[in-house]
Amino acid sequence: MTKKDTLKSKSATQKEKGLYIHIPFCKTRCVYCGFYSTTYETLKDEYVAALLREMERRCTGTFSTLYLGGGTPSQLSIDQLASIVEGIDMMPNAERTIECNPDDITRQYAEGLRRLGFNRVSLGVQSFDKCQLEFLHRRHDAEKAVRAIDLLRDAGFSNISIDLMYGLPRQSVEEWGRDVDMALSLNVQHISCYCLTYEEDTPLYYMRERGEVEEVDDETARQMYYLLIDKLTTAGFEHYEISNFAKPGCRSRHNSGYWNGTPYIGIGAGAHSYDGKSRSWNVCDVKRYIETPTAGVLCSETLNADDIYNELVMTRLRTSDGLLLDDIPLQYVPHFNLNARKFVAEGLITIQGGRCRLSRKALFVSDAIISSLFKA
Repeated sequence: MTKKDTLKSKSATQKEKGLYIHIPFCKTRCVYCGFYSTTYETLKDEYVAALLREMERRCTGTFSTLYLGGGTPSQLSIDQLASIVEGIDMMPNAERTIECNPDDITRQYAEGLRRLGFNRVSLGVQSFDKCQLEFLHRRHDAEKAVRAIDLLRDAGFSNISIDLMYGLPRQSVEEWGRDVDMALSLNVQHISCYCLTYEEDTPLYYMRERGEVEEVDDETARQMYYLLIDKLTTAGFEHYEISNFAKPGCRSRHNSGYWNGTPYIGIGAGAHSYDGKSRSWNVCDVKRYIETPTAGVLCSETLNADDIYNELVMTRLRTSDGLLLDDIPLQYVPHFNLNARKFVAEGLITIQGGRCRLSRKALFVSDAIISSLFKA
C-alpha cells in the first residue's frame, strides 16, 4: 500500500475532529467586542511558545478542520503562524481557516497564508460605511476591505468569508441594504451577519449605560434581518444557519461542527474544548497562560443528560438542516412534543420528514423559542 493509499484509508475511517487555536492579540479594541483579546503585542513570541507547549500535549490524532480565531490572528507574522500550523496532522482536503483584519492583508501576507496551507479566510469587515467603521473602532475603511479581498483572490483563495454587523446605532434599513449590496458585489463565497449586541463590560455597553448611544429598536432590526435573508437568498446564497449564508458547497465546515456536535480541541488563552461528553476551557489571561508550565486547561465540566438534550436542541435548530426527531433521547420526547406543540400551531416550527425546523418567521426570535424547548 502506498502512502497515498494509506492517507485515503485513514481519511475514510478517521472521525471528524476540529482544532481551534485562539490568537488573542489586537492592535486596537473594538467597542463591541466581548471575546477575550489583548493589546499586549510584546508577548506574541512568548504566547506562540506557550501554544506549542499546549499543542504538544493535547493535539493528538488527525483533524478535519483548523480554525485560527481571535482576537486578530493576522497580527502574527507568517513565520509565527508557520511555527504554529506546520506540525499539525490534518486530514486530506481539510478546511483550514484564519480570521484576518482587512488592513493586515498585503500581497506578501496573502501569499504567505497560501503557502502555509490555509484555504479559507474570514475577513472582519463589519461595515462598508465610513462613519460606522469609525464608531466601531475598526482599523480599516471600505477601500481596504475591497483591496484585501482582491489580494486574497490573487493569491489563490477561492473561499473567502466576510463578517457584517447590522442594528448599529442610528443605522437605517436603507443604509444596511447598501452594505449588503456592497458585499454581494464582491462575489465572496460566505457571509456571516450578526445583530450588534451590547456585551457587558465592553465600551459599547457603558456607552449605552451613559446614554451616549441608543439601541436600534426590535422592529428595525427585524426588518434588517429579513432584508438580509431576501437579498442573499435571491443572489443564490444558502441560508444554512441563523447568522450564516454560503454559496453552494461553501458552508463553514469548522463552524458547522459546532452545530452538529463534532468534537473539537481549543488551544490558547480562553479557548474551549468539547469531546461529546464534557467541556473544558483555558485560563482567560495571556500572561497567566504563558506563565503556566502546562499552558492549558483551567476547568472542565461533565455534561449531564439534560445538558446534552438542551445542546442538541439549541445547536440543531439553529441550522437549516434542523433537528432529526430520532436523535432526541427517548426520555425527552414527551417533553419536546409538549413544548413544541404550541409553536407548531403558531407556524413557528415545522415538522416534516422526521425533521423539526424553525420557520422563516421564527428566525428572528429563535433564542426565545429554542430556550422554551429546554429541559430545566
